[in-house]
Amino acid sequence: MPIRTIIVDDEELARIRIRNLLKPETDVEVVAECPDGQAAVVAVRKHRPDLLLLDVQMPEVDGFRVLEMIGEQQRPVVVFVTAYDRYALRAFDVLALDYLLKPFNRARFQKALQRARVQIARAHRDSVDERLAALLKQMRAPTAYLDRLVIRSAGRVVFLRVVDVQWFEACANYVRLHAGKETHMLRVTMNALEAQLDPGKFVRIHRSTIVQLDCVKEMQSSFDGEHVVVLHDGSRLLMSRGYRHRFDEVFSESR
Repeated sequence: MPIRTIIVDDEELARIRIRNLLKPETDVEVVAECPDGQAAVVAVRKHRPDLLLLDVQMPEVDGFRVLEMIGEQQRPVVVFVTAYDRYALRAFDVLALDYLLKPFNRARFQKALQRARVQIARAHRDSVDERLAALLKQMRAPTAYLDRLVIRSAGRVVFLRVVDVQWFEACANYVRLHAGKETHMLRVTMNALEAQLDPGKFVRIHRSTIVQLDCVKEMQSSFDGEHVVVLHDGSRLLMSRGYRHRFDEVFSESR
C-alpha cells in the first residue's frame, strides 16, 4: 500500500520542491497539495492520508491549528516543514514525528521520510494518535477555566465575572473587555487569555476577537463572502474565514 501523502505550504515553490523530492519514492503517493491551513483540513478529511508534510507559519490557520481542527480519528503522521526554528520545541510538544528546517537537503528529507515509513508501519499509529490527542486536549482545555477577572485601573480594582463579558478585543499587548455598557483593559495577550477560557462557552472568531456563545444572536454573510457575528446587544463582529469551522463546531456542541 502506498503512503498517502498531503503537502501543505503557502509557498508554491516550496510545494514544488517537496513534490520533486518525493518523485523517486515509489512507495509514496501525493494525494493533495494545499496552499493554506483551511484547505489542508478539508483535504485530510477527504483523503485520510498516512503522512502530512505541514508548513507551520501560514496566514489565518497555522500548522498547529490545522492539527487541532483535523480531529483525533483522522490525524496522520506529521512532519513539520518550516523556515523558522523557533517553532521546533512546540512541534515536538504536539508529537510531530520530525521537523524539517528550510533549506534542507535531499539526505535530510529522506531521513525524515524513512522515519515516517517506520512510524506508519507501527500498528496504524495507534499509540502516537492517543498521545497526540491527549496533548492537544491538555493544551486547549485547562482543568480549571477562568471564572473571574481582576482589573486594576486608575487607583481602583474591578472584579468582573467572565460570564458578564460579551466579547474580548485585542489591543496591542492588552485586551479590551466588553461587558454591557462598560469596557475594561486587561494586560494579557489574546492567546494567553484564550487558553484560560472555557472553549465550550467562548470561541475565537478572528485573531483579534473572542466572543461568548450565549451572547450570539445570529451570523450574517456579507457581500464579499465574509461573515459577521451579531450579538444580542447589537454589536457586529467580523469573523475570519479561518475561524469559521471552529465557530460552527463549538456552537453546535453547545446547543
